[in-house]
Amino acid sequence: MEKIRPIYSELQGYLAQAPGADKGMIFEKSIWEGYHATIDELNAVTGDNYDRYKVQVQPWASSDIGFALSILEYRTKIGGLIARLHGSFFSNEAAPFSGMPNTVITNQQTQSQTVNVQMLLEVQSKIDEVLPTLPEGSKEKGFLERIKSSLGQTKNISELIRLILQTGNDMGITLVQMLKWFG
Repeated sequence: MEKIRPIYSELQGYLAQAPGADKGMIFEKSIWEGYHATIDELNAVTGDNYDRYKVQVQPWASSDIGFALSILEYRTKIGGLIARLHGSFFSNEAAPFSGMPNTVITNQQTQSQTVNVQMLLEVQSKIDEVLPTLPEGSKEKGFLERIKSSLGQTKNISELIRLILQTGNDMGITLVQMLKWFG
């Protein structure tokens, strides 16, 4: 892994310095030759074959050297190789760039869980506020007590809504009454 880290960092540097994908073509032969040399070094160090991440240059009549490379392909291949190396050798470290899918998913899941917990706490607080004002033994008080006892089993907002509506329907509580407490 000690010999792979400098190559991994070099690839990240190539990607960081690459023109934006919307820029079109690269005409500098030294860019793809340097990238391919880095892949050759990676193959030698790891004993694996990463040649599928090499880029294909295309004939280009208006270029002095006659060949060009799609910037989109270049960026895609480097990004894929970096992600592959991260997954194979450095998965216990933070992802090398913020667009990595696992980072996005984790952030969205965390935000969603926070909203769900916050919503459940708000509903529980509202129930605790309303319960003492209702007559003992009333269907309204029974409804709120049943909702409160089931809050811990709900995993998301849609389950919470389903719980409230189904319980209300089962106990003869109208939507207007539910909105009075939760609206």
